[in-house]
Amino acid sequence: MDLFNQTELFSTDEVIKTTFDLPGADVTLFENFFSTKESNRLYDSLLKNTIWEQDSMTIYGKQVNLPRLTAWYGDTAKTVSYADNNRKMLPWNADLKCIKERVEQEVSIKFTRCLLNYYRDRKDSVDWHQDYEESQRENTVIGSVTFGATRPFQLKHATRNDLKRISIPLAHGSLLLMQGATQNNWKHKIPKTSKPIQPRINLTFRWIK
Repeated sequence: MDLFNQTELFSTDEVIKTTFDLPGADVTLFENFFSTKESNRLYDSLLKNTIWEQDSMTIYGKQVNLPRLTAWYGDTAKTVSYADNNRKMLPWNADLKCIKERVEQEVSIKFTRCLLNYYRDRKDSVDWHQDYEESQRENTVIGSVTFGATRPFQLKHATRNDLKRISIPLAHGSLLLMQGATQNNWKHKIPKTSKPIQPRINLTFRWIK
């Protein structure tokens, strides 16, 4: 599938590393972390083989579907509380193990779980939030891998209005590492867009026991 690279006529598979200068954060982007060939195969396989579910949450007393599909995989069959739902983690499959091991080469920890999000179109999104529970955010790692359409990943400081928001385009095959106190100090989101856009699969690897 060359769907996500048709306009990138001069693109290569050279890994490009960018570290962002954000107060109280440790954020690094690896473009082309997975080659185009690898990314195309993994997108197709994850789309087909992931057990996607539609979560919902209560807003003003009404049940509303989240604007994306999700799935949890991990080391154990523990129950995960996400939005208003309790979900059992599914066991790692071969694709997820492969991706996880590649990301772990960039960090000094072993990930224990992964949240997959499937953004089907321009209307799917995730609003401002911080990953992990508040008591766990001080020194954490998130490895965010993208396959599919490029979407902007927006960041804003949780308390300081004097700091500008930034937007990082997460492209097919990219890895975004968020470490240290990033989740404690910064919020992030994937906004809706008015432009037609192809689907995107995002994997966020975590290390909670």
